[in-house]
Amino acid sequence: MSSIIIIAAVGIFVASIVAFAASIVMPSEETTATEDRLSQLANTKQATDEKSPSLLLVDEMNRTAGFLEKLTNQVPAVHKYLEQADIKMSPMQFAGICAITFLFGIVVCVVSPVPILLGPFVGAALVMLPIGYVLHKRKKRLARFGQQIPEALELLGRSLRAGHSLQAGFGLVGEEMEPPLAVEFKRCFEEQKFGIPIDESIEDMAERVPNMDIRFFATAVILQRQTGGDLSEILDKIGHLVRERLQILGQIQALTGEGRMSGAVLLALPPVLFLTMLKLNYEYVIMLFTDPMGRMMLGAAIVTQIIGALVIKKIITIKV
Repeated sequence: MSSIIIIAAVGIFVASIVAFAASIVMPSEETTATEDRLSQLANTKQATDEKSPSLLLVDEMNRTAGFLEKLTNQVPAVHKYLEQADIKMSPMQFAGICAITFLFGIVVCVVSPVPILLGPFVGAALVMLPIGYVLHKRKKRLARFGQQIPEALELLGRSLRAGHSLQAGFGLVGEEMEPPLAVEFKRCFEEQKFGIPIDESIEDMAERVPNMDIRFFATAVILQRQTGGDLSEILDKIGHLVRERLQILGQIQALTGEGRMSGAVLLALPPVLFLTMLKLNYEYVIMLFTDPMGRMMLGAAIVTQIIGALVIKKIITIKV
């Protein structure tokens, strides 16, 4: 009976981690709906047509892969998140690192005085380290990308007013700007050299970079090529709008800083207190694992901890 309760507690903990990660990884309903509307406006193909893969990726897509690699490639958002974080690693390699860290956590509990029952929890906590590293690098890269967009749009608008073509403007942005934005614009410019239409190149860039400003830019360029108009003026207005939005976002981050700090302290307090009491009074804490009521209380504490993290994240997240 005790083993069943332990397995159930571990299952609840793992499910809570998955739910928390999914809430971070998956976009909100508001963002998804807006992106869907923009995609419908920018899409120039029929809905029933399948989008042909980029010519630059044909060689890699044609390579045979093992069963495990195919399975990891089908996991939602893993390969995209690794690419967006600019981590040169396959999903299979990333899954191997997560598995090694999980086993390492169990081994630590076996060779140390830490109770063996904490092995799955320690392993799951260590698995969050590589996942958190990928999410941190992705968030940092996308934030840098968003800060570069206004300057890139203004540079592209000046290039158009100087008489350059839109394709040449993409090459200019790729040469003059800094990564990561320069890398994406340079990739679009190189794709056009291979005969890929500029509309498709811009759409591919908007798919690779989940940024609402890039989606607006892609929609504006594609609609302008269909209906006509002064593209340089449109880009200047979009750049001004992005600058204003970034300024408001900075003010919101400053106002919600106290809430984020309070959330970090509240979420870190129970684990730190548990480890401290485990060191000071081992017999007192071990009752959470040996007593049936203690195991139930431990499982309930983990679930409420995850729920509290989701609630705090919801409170301090303000869409701009």
